[in-house]
Amino acid sequence: MTYCCGILVRDGLVMMGDTRTNAGLDNISTFRKLHVFGRPGERCFALASAGNLSISQSVVSLLTEGVLNPVTGEVETLIEAPTMFQAAQQVGRTIRAVKDVHGGTLEASDVKFDVSFLFGGQIKGEGLRLFMIYAAGNFIECTIDTPYLQIGEHKYGKPILDRAITHNIDLYDALKIGLISMDSTMRSNLGVGMPIDIVVMRRDACDAELSYRIEPGEPYFHDLRERWSAALRAAHNAIPRPPYAPPAPKRRAAELEREPGVGQDSRSAS
Repeated sequence: MTYCCGILVRDGLVMMGDTRTNAGLDNISTFRKLHVFGRPGERCFALASAGNLSISQSVVSLLTEGVLNPVTGEVETLIEAPTMFQAAQQVGRTIRAVKDVHGGTLEASDVKFDVSFLFGGQIKGEGLRLFMIYAAGNFIECTIDTPYLQIGEHKYGKPILDRAITHNIDLYDALKIGLISMDSTMRSNLGVGMPIDIVVMRRDACDAELSYRIEPGEPYFHDLRERWSAALRAAHNAIPRPPYAPPAPKRRAAELEREPGVGQDSRSAS
């Protein structure tokens, strides 16, 4: 299991992913799932993966070494893609190429061809874009209306993004909220864990402004998770209790009815 998130806002792009992989309770490892490609000042791409590790590693290796384009007959690498849309198409073709080679063998071994990617970045002269690419090689693109995409174990971190992320939010506020989303996922699912890799790209820079790994015990992330927990406790304490409870005497009578042995003698005597 994994959790990766991409947030596309007015000023740039934030991408992050955990590094935990497991093939059972006693086989837990750390592998990088967020990869950066580019030529500074000309183009910069970030690719995050979720799903079967052997499949995602094969896709990343082929994107680096090159895959045959059946239309042109040429071997193409991701770094040479002329547009972001065509780069996303190339990731999709590469997924299908890996499936063509290994899909039958995996199916015979009762292993599902399970992989997905977040692919974002910018080529000079184009806009900054973010895509989610599925196991079939098709993809969707991030929009202003929903300025984030997730793959992997996304349900625990989604409510935070839904409430806090807008297109106009500050780039590093987007990073902060993304880290809160990651922490919430880690608290609810042991299959997601540190270290956490993050990449921040500022619009029109065509380079990674920040590429960083958060290790266990890192002071800022520890402080963030403690502050978030305290803020949640303070928030729920500040909200009035629901007004649906019966008046105190009736409530106490109901509590006594639930206590073992209370009221049993009187009911038996009647």
